[in-house]
Amino acid sequence: MDPQACNDACLICMALILVLSIFIGFEVISKVPSRLHTPLMSGSNAISGITLVGAVIAAGSVGGTMAVILGTLAVVFATVNVVGGYVVTDRMLQMFQKKPEESKK
Repeated sequence: MDPQACNDACLICMALILVLSIFIGFEVISKVPSRLHTPLMSGSNAISGITLVGAVIAAGSVGGTMAVILGTLAVVFATVNVVGGYVVTDRMLQMFQKKPEESKK
């Protein structure tokens, strides 16, 4: 088999997996009730932490300049995702806390 044809088939397969995962992820998340959203965010933050570890490994690879640049971008985006997830989770948890009573007049 021609190596170029094999690379093209692999690229098409990976693109198909990406599109299907986006569709399935959207369908699953859109059906989650609002009271389960905070635990779901905590779980996705843990997964994003694993992604961050992989991005750090990719950034430290010796694969060349382009690999280091893409790895560094992956570290930046994964860090933004983790921090943003915790900020959103914290804001949602604050919505469920009781407000302190105002001082009695």
